[in-house]
Amino acid sequence: MHVEPGYVAPAKVALANASAIGVVIWGCATQAKALLRDPFAPVKSLVAAAFFSLFMQSFHLPVGPSELHFVGAMAMYLTLGFTPTLLGFGIGLVFQGALFEPADLYHLGVNSLSLMLPLISVHYVAGQRFFKGAAGETLSWARILKLDAMYYAGVTSMVGFWLIIGDVATPLSAWAAFASSYLMIVLCEPLVTYAAVKGLKAFEGHAVVDRLTAVRGLRVV
Repeated sequence: MHVEPGYVAPAKVALANASAIGVVIWGCATQAKALLRDPFAPVKSLVAAAFFSLFMQSFHLPVGPSELHFVGAMAMYLTLGFTPTLLGFGIGLVFQGALFEPADLYHLGVNSLSLMLPLISVHYVAGQRFFKGAAGETLSWARILKLDAMYYAGVTSMVGFWLIIGDVATPLSAWAAFASSYLMIVLCEPLVTYAAVKGLKAFEGHAVVDRLTAVRGLRVV
């Protein structure tokens, strides 16, 4: 999902950076009450950033104009919650850029939006209904698969958007090859997500699990 430096003009990169900051501020503002009730939210965000960095570094493969990554988005979202995952993406990208790929810092806003906007869409369209405890919908492997498919459809669409407005002519076939490569992730990543949620649910009631995860609000089969 990384867009390589040089594809997007500096003025558009600056606008993307400003937009990414705005998304983070919006996310914190809309979730302010929940964040104030949860003193462990900053810790969850750092945990999300750590796991995101681990997932991203564990598997990344150049495909056309971007890269195929094991993002772990739904695993973080369903175990840590919406806002920590949203913030974790930004923190994780800064961490990775500083330590592993300094060139990626140039497109920090571009790549952050590519991850954040699909997460926001998934949360408000389909995801938040699962976090309502006994009143929420039951989470199953099939539903996790649908959430993952929605998320990666958003990510690949965002990459397509950056290429459309970019300054480098990119054939549609190159984007299509990149987008289709994520079918493998959509099929494999839900297994990791389901295992993580079920594993943490087995320890529900433990102080660490209840304070540092969001699985208490989930019903899982």
